[in-house]
Amino acid sequence: MPVPATVDEYIAGFPPPVAERLERVRGIIVGAVADASGAPPEEKIRYGIAAVMLGGRYALHYAGWKKHIGLYPVPPFDGPLEDEVASHRAEKDSLVFPHAAEMPYPLIDRIAREIAAQRVAAKD
Repeated sequence: MPVPATVDEYIAGFPPPVAERLERVRGIIVGAVADASGAPPEEKIRYGIAAVMLGGRYALHYAGWKKHIGLYPVPPFDGPLEDEVASHRAEKDSLVFPHAAEMPYPLIDRIAREIAAQRVAAKD
């Protein structure tokens, strides 16, 4: 299967229930990055998965897989947010949200906002 050229093509390649989840995750990440940076972010395909960019660098990648949706890279957080994401960590810097479970969209929003804020602060 060829690598999609756009994020829209990437998401369209999934079955409707997964595509709907990916669209919602996309909206959350794009909104968080736009709020943190004050501008609409660029979206692109990197490493064969969707990425939302901030200032020419990635802010966050997300991907659909057969059994889950993943977010990458997600650094360790301080305090309560890390406690909330701990059960979703698959590796040091990745989170996994199984299709068999309800998607924790409010948690994904907090994750995206924290990462976007960290990326903006690192640029200053």
